[in-house]
Amino acid sequence: MSNNPLPDDWMQYLAAEFEQPYMQQLKAFLQQEKAAGKVIYPHSSHWFNAFVQTPLAKVKVVVLGQDPYHGAKQAHGLSFSVLPGIKVPPSLQNIYKAQAQDLGIIQPNHGCLLAWAQQGVLLLNAVLTVEAAKANSHQGKGWEQFTDKAISVINEQTRGVVFMLWGSYAQKKAALIDANKHLVLTAPHPSPLSAYRGFFDCQHFSKANAWLAKQGKAPINWQLPAS
Repeated sequence: MSNNPLPDDWMQYLAAEFEQPYMQQLKAFLQQEKAAGKVIYPHSSHWFNAFVQTPLAKVKVVVLGQDPYHGAKQAHGLSFSVLPGIKVPPSLQNIYKAQAQDLGIIQPNHGCLLAWAQQGVLLLNAVLTVEAAKANSHQGKGWEQFTDKAISVINEQTRGVVFMLWGSYAQKKAALIDANKHLVLTAPHPSPLSAYRGFFDCQHFSKANAWLAKQGKAPINWQLPAS
């Protein structure tokens, strides 16, 4: 981990976390895993990509994922997003279907969500690394404490942010959010196992834009550019 991996406005509130024992232990764990020849996704240059692409001052919407994709060349530090040229994963296909139903959006031919991040959609996973081919393998190593702190910073230092909490794991984070200051939207997870339980017609994307308009903020253009 580099000394200043985050934009300055994030570092103002998160710099102290890098000195905490839990982060030192996490750093040592990741170094040991690499030394043992294990492949870790995403590349270390992308571990904090969500923060880099969406500085704190720009955050309008938070989409919370669990941990990165564990297949080759998929993860690049943004929840639900994959690098250009990689097949769109099933959960993201379902997000696109929900958007088509909600806003009539044309589904793109790629899965890169960078254009959302750059408009103020913080695409944050609770855990920022994973071992290749082993889902959830880095859970409980310290990342959750760091990303919970980030959610708390958004809650305390901003106003009028939309939190999209999909599935029971993400919905537990509602405890960190003041619903009097922010809009908390919940729905089933978009994975094929649960999306049919109400995700497709949750209308989170139009609800988010309506809320942002009420706050005097520009809406998100959810229509991704063609690759």
